[in-house]
Amino acid sequence: MAWIITKYLLTAAMVVFISEVAKRSDRLGGFIAALPLMTLLTLIWLYVENQPEEKIANHAYYTFWYVIPTLPMFLLFPYLLPRIGFWLTVGASIVVTIACFGLFALLMKLFGVELL
Repeated sequence: MAWIITKYLLTAAMVVFISEVAKRSDRLGGFIAALPLMTLLTLIWLYVENQPEEKIANHAYYTFWYVIPTLPMFLLFPYLLPRIGFWLTVGASIVVTIACFGLFALLMKLFGVELL
């Protein structure tokens, strides 16, 4: 139980750190948020918890493919925010990301990459 609490605290600390940096600098906050810190932290947790190397490698592999269809959201969000407000922009971003993911998964299936 102590291990899970430690994981929660360290992971939450990363999110708080990034949001605090972003308050002070849009560029630096965006840069840090774009780094694969959570993925690296997850890979470390898997390794420390003695997960098989295949599982750790698969996590990194699928993370790569799952990042690609999320990228349009980062262009859509700043475009929509001043036009429709924060919460509608969040909702629209979620819908667009899900649609992009579905289309991307169908496309990648043609190349033998199973994402669903």
